[in-house]
Amino acid sequence: MYFAALLARTEDGWEASDTELDDVETLSDLADLAREASPEEDTVLVLIEQEDAWFGVVRVDGEDDPRIYVSDAAAAFRSAYGELLLTDELLGREPGATDGPDLDSLDLDGTEDGESEADEDEEETTGSDSVPHSPVGDGEILDDLGISEKELRTLDAEDALGSIAEALGASEVLETVR
Repeated sequence: MYFAALLARTEDGWEASDTELDDVETLSDLADLAREASPEEDTVLVLIEQEDAWFGVVRVDGEDDPRIYVSDAAAAFRSAYGELLLTDELLGREPGATDGPDLDSLDLDGTEDGESEADEDEEETTGSDSVPHSPVGDGEILDDLGISEKELRTLDAEDALGSIAEALGASEVLETVR
């Protein structure tokens, strides 16, 4: 189960809105959605969590490129919303690089009889092998808002969004959309 919310900073404080990400297909779409939440080009945070597995923060400041932080890249890689955030650049890959095996180098002559279960397990995880089981992205994404990189990295996925909202003084508005 996922939860996603937009927190837009206004001159009157933070405003929260629940958001559906079903129609969002790219990071660019997500940034556009965030920009729509703040016509004054103020800071907008997109907060996303999947149960107790991972959380992500996308920060959009006006027309600047979005800044991203994901608490556990490998866990996020296994979810549709996480894949949205895990760009090649964020993962330190060449754009357009593939994760899977080079199909031209595989021996596909139908003689795969000697494969063991270990080989099959390895094949199932090939796509996420290059994705770390650790935080990725801009750890300083919330520094100027009072949450240091060290604090952000120590947040537990179970209550991270609540902790972030509390530090921002936005816990009440976030709870209204939760």
